[in-house]
Amino acid sequence: MRKRFFSWLGKDFIELSGEAQSAANATSEARELFRSFDQELKAHDLSLDNTVRTRLWGRDRESRDLGSDERVKVLSGKARSASSSYIAPDRFDSDAKIAVDLLAMKPSRQDMQKRIVEYDPPIVPIRFLVYDSLVVLSGVTTVLPTLEEQFDNILPRITASLKDGGSSWERVARISFYLHRSQTIDNLNRLFNDRIKAPTAQREYCFVDGYSSVGKLCEVEVTATAE
Repeated sequence: MRKRFFSWLGKDFIELSGEAQSAANATSEARELFRSFDQELKAHDLSLDNTVRTRLWGRDRESRDLGSDERVKVLSGKARSASSSYIAPDRFDSDAKIAVDLLAMKPSRQDMQKRIVEYDPPIVPIRFLVYDSLVVLSGVTTVLPTLEEQFDNILPRITASLKDGGSSWERVARISFYLHRSQTIDNLNRLFNDRIKAPTAQREYCFVDGYSSVGKLCEVEVTATAE
């Protein structure tokens, strides 16, 4: 397990990242990995309830699906948080089927509660959360023939979620693009810059082999601050 402690946007964070211990199936791997994450968080007076974002990696589609199903069970109730998941076999250095990146935040007050906003109708990932002035969107994606068409669907939805969370593109701290290997960063940036004129902070890019559904070409994760 890799651990990183840092201050960002006026808050203190713990980032945990690890590959599961190889097991009979991805369900068992995910369950054990989240258990170890919870133990590590408790050593720092936090718990899975303080999770704001998880990113799950599967070696293949079956592993992604099983791992994602187990994540829903583990991160329920107060632990519900923004999420995304990807298929990326080259993410792994071991024989594991599942890997997870988890970001937890220490709130300014112990009684601070997350505001969870669902899609209508609700689906597995939340739409976004607001936690102590932090606005965290789940990965946003869609299935349409081209990346251009997908951005025309994805970006307005992000704009609406930011507005509903009391934020805006001007207050976005980081945009994370998870791009299919068939696409290019240059084209992604051209399409994005044509549609979003507001200044943004850090952009990061990662290539993946698949998503929750075939036909997706990009998933976009956004983290911002509320007004």
